[in-house]
Amino acid sequence: MVDVNVTGGKLPKEEIDYYIECARTKYPDKHLRSIELELDGDFVNAKYHFSDVPFQRIRRITGYLVGTLDRFNNAKRAEEKARVKHEMQ
Repeated sequence: MVDVNVTGGKLPKEEIDYYIECARTKYPDKHLRSIELELDGDFVNAKYHFSDVPFQRIRRITGYLVGTLDRFNNAKRAEEKARVKHEMQ
């Protein structure tokens, strides 16, 4: 569900849906949270607001950049478990 705020007049639902679809097409990797449509005569100024992207931690383990260990085989999991973790001072 996208929150839509129209100022400066009224727009038909079909046109609002068009702007929502344009945002989803232009920014396919982002999650559209809300849209502000400001009417200025024959022009429409659109401001898109997207949800924050969840951050996934990336670590360098045994020579690989990984986020999780779920794709490691048993040997790599054992190697990770045997690592010596150093404390920071």
